[in-house]
Amino acid sequence: MIYFCPSPIGNLKDITLRTLEVLKSVDYVACEDTRIGGKLLKHFEIEKKLIQYQKFNEIKQSEKLVELAKKSDIALITDAGMPGISDPGAILVKRLIEENIEFTVLPGPNAALTALVASGLDTEHFYFYGFLDSREGKREKELESLKSLRSSIIFYEAPHRIIKTLKSIEKILGDRKISLSRELTKIYEETLRGKVSEILEGQIKEKGEFVIVVEGSKEEEVFTLDIKEELRKLIDEGMTNSQAVKEVADKFNLKKNAVYKESLDL
Repeated sequence: MIYFCPSPIGNLKDITLRTLEVLKSVDYVACEDTRIGGKLLKHFEIEKKLIQYQKFNEIKQSEKLVELAKKSDIALITDAGMPGISDPGAILVKRLIEENIEFTVLPGPNAALTALVASGLDTEHFYFYGFLDSREGKREKELESLKSLRSSIIFYEAPHRIIKTLKSIEKILGDRKISLSRELTKIYEETLRGKVSEILEGQIKEKGEFVIVVEGSKEEEVFTLDIKEELRKLIDEGMTNSQAVKEVADKFNLKKNAVYKESLDL
C-alpha cells in the first residue's frame, strides 16, 4: 500500500492525526527533500527509512516505489501540502493505477484552498492553475488563455518572480481584484487584497511562497443570434413554420410576433 500524505504548509500543528498514524506504521517514507522530510519526522519522534522522490527523479523513482509497494507500505510526503498538486506524486498515481496497486490519498493542508477562502473572492467556482511559466512571453500566452474565465483563478508563485507575474496579470487580465497570500499558517502570514495596481503600488515582501487568487472575468458575453438560421434548421428538421416560430421564441425568450416577421423572409 502507498499512502499519499499531505504535510503542513507551515505550521506543524496542522498535520492530521491520521497522517501521523500512517507515518508511524509504514516501512518507508518517500520525501521530496529528505532533509525537510527528516526534520518533520524528527519533530514527531518518528524514525523511518527515507527515499528521495522529487521532480528530477520522479519517473525512475516511481518505478522503484511501484515495485516496493508490492511487498511494503510506503508513505509519500512533499516539502509542503498535497502530493501531486504542483508537487511530485501525479506520475506515481498513474503508474499505481496501471499496475492495479492499491493506494490511499489522505486529506490535509492545501495552500490553494486556504488562500482561496481567505481571498474574499468567489469560492463557488474556481480554477486552479498552479505555476505560470517563468518566461514573460509564455506566461502572457498562458494568461491570454485564461482571460475569459468567469471563475476565480488560483496561481502559485515564487518570491523572486512575484512582481513580474503581477505585472503580467495586470497587462493581460486587466486591473482585477486579487488576493495575495504568503507564508500561510506561519508566524508572518500575510494576505493583501485589492486591485492588481493597488497591490503593486504597495510594499510586497518578496519572501516565502505566494498564492495569488484573481477574480473571474466580469466582461459581458457577446451573444448574437441569427433568428432566420435557427428557424431554417427547425423547418429542415420537419417542423412547420408556426411550430418553428414558437420553438425559437420560447428557446431564446423572444416575442412571437418578432420571430414570425423574420420567418416571412424564408
